[in-house]
Amino acid sequence: MAAYGRRSLRDRFDSAPTPHVAHPPRTHHRDFYVATDGSYHLHDHRAGMGVVIETRDGTRVARFALPTTATDNNVAEYQALHFGLDVLAARAPSTARIGVLTDHDSLATNVNSAALTHDGWGPGEIRVPLASQNHWRGIRARIAGFGELRAAVIDGTDNPAHPLANSPKEYAHVNREPDRCVRPETPPVSSTPGVPPPSRADRHASD
Repeated sequence: MAAYGRRSLRDRFDSAPTPHVAHPPRTHHRDFYVATDGSYHLHDHRAGMGVVIETRDGTRVARFALPTTATDNNVAEYQALHFGLDVLAARAPSTARIGVLTDHDSLATNVNSAALTHDGWGPGEIRVPLASQNHWRGIRARIAGFGELRAAVIDGTDNPAHPLANSPKEYAHVNREPDRCVRPETPPVSSTPGVPPPSRADRHASD
């Protein structure tokens, strides 16, 4: 279960904007949540990535804080999400509904554009930095491999993956945490097909 007093990834996702997504139905019923962040320091060219994965009820599945060879912040951000989705794919069923949390606006927009295009909604153009193209291909493959996936934008100060990405040596101990393969319990009954879910502002805390 979630640690007492610790704000879960689900709480963060449910209160954050999801670019391109006002609906469709069941947008807010996720099975797993993955928060990622990438960092790049211009003064010494250090790069890192952080990943935190939880189930719906806040049970932690995995955490990682790793140095990378990324050449800029964009590459680090895409690399972190690519890695996070790879880790999650090894621990979650292909039917799982995934919530992604990132503090990188354009990455979240691209993820939702790709996810909705896969779902048949087709929201618009996707622009990916050239140096991040390889990681983007991996991200798109993972998007197609899950039942549903949506991305939400959170502030960097509220992203639990942020300190892991910025200080991977300091947080290296999280990489030695035991592997977990946690399957969430059966979700509550979803919204009636074709009816958008209630707005975040109108939902009760237990929703």
